Amino acid sequence: MQRTCALSDSVSRLRYVSGARQAALERLGIRRVRDLLLHIPHRYLDFTRVTKIAYADVGQDATVVATVDRVSRKATRNRRLQVVEVSVMDDTGVLVATFFRQPWIADQIKAGDVVALSGKVTFAYGFKQMKAPFHEVVGSAGEAGGYARVLPVHPVGEGVTASWMRRIVAAALADVGDVCDWLPAGLVAERGLMTLGRALREAHFPSSTAAAEAARRRLAYDELLCLQIALLTRRGLELVGVEPTVHVTDGPHMAALLAALPFSLTDEQRLAADQILADMASPHVMNRLLLGDVGTGKTAVAAVALAAVADTGTQAAVMAPTSVLARQYAEKLGPVLDAAHVSWALITGATPSDERALSELACSRGELTVVFGTTALLSEGLEFSALSLVVIDEQHRFGVDQRAALRRKGAGADLLAMTATPIPRTLALSLYGDVSLSRIRCRPRAGAGVTTKVVTPDNLDLAWGAVRDAVAAGHQAYIICPLVDDKDDGSSLDDVPEAMRSTSDRLRSAVSTLEDLRASVLPGIACDLLTGRMSAAEKDLAMERFRSGRTKVLVATTVVEVGVDVPNATAMVVLDADRFGLATLHQLRGRVGRGDAAGIVYLSCAAKRDSRARQRLAALEATSDGFELAELDLRLRHEGEVLGYRQSGGVSLEISDLEADADLVELAHADARAIADEDPRLLSPAHRAMAIEARDRFGAYFEELERA
Repeated sequence: MQRTCALSDSVSRLRYVSGARQAALERLGIRRVRDLLLHIPHRYLDFTRVTKIAYADVGQDATVVATVDRVSRKATRNRRLQVVEVSVMDDTGVLVATFFRQPWIADQIKAGDVVALSGKVTFAYGFKQMKAPFHEVVGSAGEAGGYARVLPVHPVGEGVTASWMRRIVAAALADVGDVCDWLPAGLVAERGLMTLGRALREAHFPSSTAAAEAARRRLAYDELLCLQIALLTRRGLELVGVEPTVHVTDGPHMAALLAALPFSLTDEQRLAADQILADMASPHVMNRLLLGDVGTGKTAVAAVALAAVADTGTQAAVMAPTSVLARQYAEKLGPVLDAAHVSWALITGATPSDERALSELACSRGELTVVFGTTALLSEGLEFSALSLVVIDEQHRFGVDQRAALRRKGAGADLLAMTATPIPRTLALSLYGDVSLSRIRCRPRAGAGVTTKVVTPDNLDLAWGAVRDAVAAGHQAYIICPLVDDKDDGSSLDDVPEAMRSTSDRLRSAVSTLEDLRASVLPGIACDLLTGRMSAAEKDLAMERFRSGRTKVLVATTVVEVGVDVPNATAMVVLDADRFGLATLHQLRGRVGRGDAAGIVYLSCAAKRDSRARQRLAALEATSDGFELAELDLRLRHEGEVLGYRQSGGVSLEISDLEADADLVELAHADARAIADEDPRLLSPAHRAMAIEARDRFGAYFEELERA
């Protein structure tokens, strides 16, 4: 027990950790002993499978242990590009390792050292080579045969080397590694998991690669279970003392609304609507997420929920991330609600003050049933007399505080969150473990379809020609840019990790692109601008000109990504497309081809054909299935980056791999549900350790709740 309690101590209590080394660990996020023990290796070098140089296959990854023959610095034309070459040899041959921009390696490695090199083997100038391999000095001359072990490679940073990290972790395991297992023994046995103490040792210093993977899976399960417990516990705390509304789901407004819809609901839409209505009619507060790809009809399903509110005599708030989308909701659903005799209003930043005052007064008196809006709905001036349903579209675009602020306007209000951004099931369970999921995959009206093509900046004439052809045929086009103006440095663009971007430093801005189009590329064609920095009134005016057809080409940022519906738009050009995630690009191309005419989308990217950036974009050429693309995006990128969930309320998993650990996600979700059903507040002795562990790992969720 004493060793378990020591996990919360500062790393400064450990051997070899003080001063500069403690500061280096803290820069890696390692402040406590537990942080260190959960800082597991990101790779392993299997020295039980060392390959002789002669037998290392060209084009394949290999690990060799050999003796250094020569270390040399190479001069290059670019003085900033410093190159160090290390020639190594064993009893079968010679290999040359090349290191770029790491001049200190020439001082770390000396002739006669025994080094381990791990990387992809190439062949050039008569020798096998490795470029920028992982390397480590493992001994001196004559010791090359004594390393039949699995060597861990921990993530490190300035001030702490891989060898020092191993030394510090080994000391920590020796001193406090025999910790108590916070999981019940029955659950550990049922899931076939390692005990915690053994998992920590095998993760850091494995007896085999198989043991290392088994240890990682135990620690990944711990992380996923803690996340699910934190989500469910937070949900339980939110509902303490809350009296839910039991909605009427078969009243006259419902019948009138279904009759007023210009189409019948599809089987998938009907199923989603039935799930939502069942939640609303239950004596429990609804917390449901409706997932649906572009054009699958989520708006119609939401309208059914609004009709139930009207039949119950209560109120609903529908919050959208942009004024453009909020107005579009009002324009689409307004006539249907009117036909069903359901009162409604629209409140955004562009709403005239006198009109807004009248709407706020009617809302406070209960004379309005549905209010559409943006974050303007959060203002103190807007009060509801009986808010029983909150609908939030693209809810990940709002911070936790904003979502909580709207729900506070109606204690016990049901929540229906919607998103057109496809989310893999494992990611949905991780992000929304406390939420029930409904999915709509099929589009009731597919439209004429969209063709996607990737082009280089040198071939943009093809794209501009397509835009001119679309306008000549009476259609319209979008031009999408990553930046608003040339003053932006692009630092706010974090949709795609740097390793997956092209090497082009100059990004196109909407303002300068509009100027270029008007001056030379599309002379005489009516072009306009739409960005997130414009006021709500300016954005509404720009969209109104585009919808009416007065504007033929709309130059915009990703403000048009979600929900904008102009069926006459048939062409799109996305500049610097490699700066956007697959989900974002899929959303963008969903803006064209929505009518009777086919759409064409050109993705401009300066990256080379075999680069990771081009590989990502090639996936968009190959498929139009948003959920398939979401799964691919999850494989290519860390789960916290896929949809930009690094905003307030997001989550980042350190150990789990949501693709490789899909089975663990499902197990952790099911186990957490069973535990929460048995002991919602985790007060029993068997679950108390779980509660402490979950709060320790994901305390931010509880802090958000307390702050809200």
